[in-house]
Amino acid sequence: MNTLLTDFIRFLDRSPTVWHAAREVGNRLAQADFTPLFEEDRWVLERGKGYFVVRDDAAVCAFRIPKEPVKRTQILASHLDSPGLKLKPHADLHPSRLSQFATEVYGSPLLHTWLDRDLALAGRVIVRTANGETESRLVFLDDYPMIIPSLAPHLDRSIAEKGLILNKQDHLNPICSIAHSKNHPATVQALLGKHIAEPIVAFDLFLVPLQKASFVGAQSEMIASARLDNLTSAYASLYAIIEAQPSAQTLPLAIFWDHEEIGSKSYLGAESFFVNQVLERICTHEKIDREDYYRLKSRSYCVSSDLAHGFNPNYADRYDPQNSAHLGDGVVLKTSAMQRYATSGSTAAPLIRLCQEKKLPLQKFTFRSDIPSGSTVGSIMAAVAGFPSVDIGIAGWAMHSIRETIATHDQTALCELLKLVLETGISFHGEST
Repeated sequence: MNTLLTDFIRFLDRSPTVWHAAREVGNRLAQADFTPLFEEDRWVLERGKGYFVVRDDAAVCAFRIPKEPVKRTQILASHLDSPGLKLKPHADLHPSRLSQFATEVYGSPLLHTWLDRDLALAGRVIVRTANGETESRLVFLDDYPMIIPSLAPHLDRSIAEKGLILNKQDHLNPICSIAHSKNHPATVQALLGKHIAEPIVAFDLFLVPLQKASFVGAQSEMIASARLDNLTSAYASLYAIIEAQPSAQTLPLAIFWDHEEIGSKSYLGAESFFVNQVLERICTHEKIDREDYYRLKSRSYCVSSDLAHGFNPNYADRYDPQNSAHLGDGVVLKTSAMQRYATSGSTAAPLIRLCQEKKLPLQKFTFRSDIPSGSTVGSIMAAVAGFPSVDIGIAGWAMHSIRETIATHDQTALCELLKLVLETGISFHGEST
């Protein structure tokens, strides 16, 4: 099996939550000799070296200072969060001697796919250290599996005709124990206490599936996993920023956002000024004034990457017949007249030309006019940061399910294309190196 693909599987299994994914991204960058930076420190940057900064454990920005004065910026944008079920602050429930945890919905998950699955708690815990300060700890409590049981059709005969209708408040609380007692409380604090010694101040915990990512298909030509939306793009962006050899005047930058699934309007989301702030600090180091800062932005090019809706033959009427994306047919160029995607004819042209020159497959996708789709970070970044941008991705089935599916060929194609984007220096103005 392709080494890149087996490594991608490893990346998926190590990234059950946005915080684990951000840590994995940071660890891999550090192993590739990228130096960690901290927003509160003064930055000292050297030519030819790579750097990365992590904001609040969840958003990551990586870049490499070019060997010569900066002429252009090539930006790769993706996100690390996925729809799911998050524990409420007061989560402990004990109905009829059972132990459950109260959840709330994050984003727009396919709720029925979370039923009757082996689940665990994972995420971030804030603790108070011996010196009185607070620090974060990442946890994955895979030794305490739990389940959300569905309702049998005998108890609701309408399920056979209408399907199961789930109430977000009442029907999505996992059962973690049927043996609750005062001597053996199955509470969030009790479970966390078995792994964390320090006093717990707060937590951000999600339910995550215990089933690992795997190859599927007659020839292992597909991958099934949780959180392929959007770890497919995050991995490809990470691969590109590490492996690419850009020109001596190109500043490659990869941004990995949080909160895309809930609108990006946050300190960690694409509507923040994180990228602007990082770029401004780089320009300060490069002695680039405000005028040339805006000139640099106009010569920059942002490729936003996110999973696309792959054609599902069981629901053929849900796709535009001439503009569908198919698993196994390569990278997808996303377009939308309503600017749900940042792509325009002029921003798409450099990418189309690059794919033609390198003989890389490129599909063109848009949704049915009567079924509007979701959006990505591309349009938001284009508006907030002022980068000419284009939206791409790869096709996947069951987007927002607890287990999504992609084609292995498409994942390797996306990695290769994003690497080429950084190396060729393509731009909105038609320049290249």
